[in-house]
Amino acid sequence: MSISSDKPKTVSILISTYNWPEALERCVQTVWAQDRLPDEILIADDGSKEPTKRLIERLKQESPVPIVHVWHPDEGFRLSVIRNKAIAIASSEYIIQIDGDILLDPHFIKDHLSLVEPNYFLCGSRVWVSKEQSQELLEQKSTIKVQRHKFPLPFILNSLRSGILSRFLADRYKKNKPRILRGCNMSFWKKDLLAVNGYNEAIQGWGSEDAELAFRLMNTGVKKRFLKFAAVAYHLYHKENNKENLPENDKILEDTITTKKVWAKEGIVKQ
Repeated sequence: MSISSDKPKTVSILISTYNWPEALERCVQTVWAQDRLPDEILIADDGSKEPTKRLIERLKQESPVPIVHVWHPDEGFRLSVIRNKAIAIASSEYIIQIDGDILLDPHFIKDHLSLVEPNYFLCGSRVWVSKEQSQELLEQKSTIKVQRHKFPLPFILNSLRSGILSRFLADRYKKNKPRILRGCNMSFWKKDLLAVNGYNEAIQGWGSEDAELAFRLMNTGVKKRFLKFAAVAYHLYHKENNKENLPENDKILEDTITTKKVWAKEGIVKQ
């Protein structure tokens, strides 16, 4: 696989969050520790209360790169809506999307950019961290150190990093399973997101928003590339989200697949 030299000159990292400032602070600290800093940090806040706002104001003062806080009132799980608001104002040509309960390997951004090409979006994986180890990580105050030897074997393998293997597997890994996506570890050219009108805001509550976006991108000819053995991300333990809207969201996803839909009528641009 040839790697194009046509790389983005600027990159934003988009962090979605909701009422968990302790995790968000650790997440942002791992962004600051990157060997390739982003040009800006966008925090897409789905209606968090005052403690998160106060934290972000403090982080803005400490941050080596600009932090933009994008907030709307809490009217239920509206991740698609708040992500669209952040995408719309992103100042960079490339956007890396994570969640606020994710801790990043120091090479995370560089790994994403190493496999960027025009007409591709990237999808990585994540390492689940146990409840006990998550608490240990949240209590760390300065350098955040992940103890990989405490992971179950499959997660240890998922946390390994290899440039050679990641390039080899990028267009091969799980090639025939296009629905396998991790919205907490994806990246896109901003122009590609605008071309499909961003996330489908008809999807409310947890589930299917990332897959539905991905299929619309693929329907335009933008291809998916997997990040395996690269862009390692550690997902802090939390209780499962309410999935009561998942059946309705899956219907929207199936309609997008069967009709080869490209444009989200309820997206960044309101019609």
